[in-house]
Amino acid sequence: MARHATVVLGFICLLLATAGTRADETVRVGALKFGTVNWELDTIAANGFDKAAGVTMQVTYFAGEDASAIAFQAGDVDVIVSDWLDVARLRAEGQDVTFAPYSSSTGAIMVPKDSPIQSLADIKGKRLGVAGGAFDKSWLLLQGLAATQGFDLARENDLAFGAPPLLSETLRNGGLDAALNYWHFNARLEAEGFRRIAGADDAATALGAEGAVSTLGYVFHEKWAGEHPAAIRGFLAASHQAKERLKGSDAEWNRLHEAGVVKDEGKALETLRERYRDGIPDRPVAEEEADAARLFEVLAKLGGVKLVGRAKALPAGTYWQGLKDGG
Repeated sequence: MARHATVVLGFICLLLATAGTRADETVRVGALKFGTVNWELDTIAANGFDKAAGVTMQVTYFAGEDASAIAFQAGDVDVIVSDWLDVARLRAEGQDVTFAPYSSSTGAIMVPKDSPIQSLADIKGKRLGVAGGAFDKSWLLLQGLAATQGFDLARENDLAFGAPPLLSETLRNGGLDAALNYWHFNARLEAEGFRRIAGADDAATALGAEGAVSTLGYVFHEKWAGEHPAAIRGFLAASHQAKERLKGSDAEWNRLHEAGVVKDEGKALETLRERYRDGIPDRPVAEEEADAARLFEVLAKLGGVKLVGRAKALPAGTYWQGLKDGG
């Protein structure tokens, strides 16, 4: 861990050194209006981390992921948050999009505190809720994990696909035995006493990953980054500064809560804070990319063309080259 932290810190120092001091470099960021990425973006803005890195962050909020993706493709924003698999699929189609890790927090299966379910195998034959649809990466990875244990998670359960808030509420009300949901919904359940059975991170490790792989990252076009090197480096430096503040300062989380950016009360705030911190990337990018390549092969077999497109392997450049060579 210490070596990883040193590598990351060294690269961020390079980002800060090369970002430049001009304050007229604007980075237009597209974000979901109520997404957790706003916690970091608000921390950047409130603490002036963008200005300190020589850029001005301009945030446009969208109601859904499709709207932000359309704005990105249209050139209305420079950076959005998406996952590495989407980037890989687009690169396979010839687009010059690329990825810088943002968070390794993953989905997981949760059960009530007093549930008899103690392992993934115990879920066989139960009512299982799944967020994200049939091609959600966490769902596919957990199916892969179940397959290594000799059973078919999709075929041997009574499945209910649904929206994350609905699944959480149905689990609370006893309408489901277990539910696979996104990390922040699970953090709220955890604060209420629900238990974690297995997550996509467990599946990734079982399927060949040697460490945490960022599910989400900042996505941008290589051409834009090449034309605005100070902008992208300054923005990523500001992002790192915000993560460091959120990792080390409970007071910053209290500020976000008081400002209504994090809308949770009591113990849920503490659990969200700790799970967010768990997902802050701290690995050398080359190592993470190697693991993503291994997982891509697994996901390609499980999800096929509908999930990964025409690519047979993780396309070169999925992870931004600038994170690896400092160039």
